[in-house]
Amino acid sequence: MEEKPARLTVLIDADRKKAFEALCASQDITASQVVRQLIREYLTRHGVRWSPGSADTAAD
Repeated sequence: MEEKPARLTVLIDADRKKAFEALCASQDITASQVVRQLIREYLTRHGVRWSPGSADTAAD
């Protein structure tokens, strides 16, 4: 069974958001794609095992 995506709300200052979105656009990637990649890298760096649809997120 496929899970629905969950929303993550992040508050940042307007100028930083504008610069981030402009950089993403210049690289033909969405801000959401970049944030998802950063989250995957952060989980991996901290030893959190994760796979789509898996509830197993225990750190080693």
